[in-house]
Amino acid sequence: MASRLVKSLIKSSSGLGTRNFCLVRSQISNHTAKWMQDTSKKSPMELINEVPPIKVESRIVACEGDTNPALGHPIEFICLDLPEPAICKYCGLRYVQDHHH
Repeated sequence: MASRLVKSLIKSSSGLGTRNFCLVRSQISNHTAKWMQDTSKKSPMELINEVPPIKVESRIVACEGDTNPALGHPIEFICLDLPEPAICKYCGLRYVQDHHH
């Protein structure tokens, strides 16, 4: 499916020319710059870093992003063998193994 989408985008963009691609690139840059100007709001990475690492007792955790499957992401099994928190590649939540001795 994704390859079909890419092929259709390439076909539809073949007649656009270099000028239109530059226009799109400048619009994207302007949008990003506009979003970054508002320093009163935190970036998504800053917001996710405010969430403390989630402590679990097992060596492997299954991250779904949210308790509601409609709002989550594909399940990712994360191994917690390393001492530093492991990060979910989809949502950025951090997990650490809570050792009880």
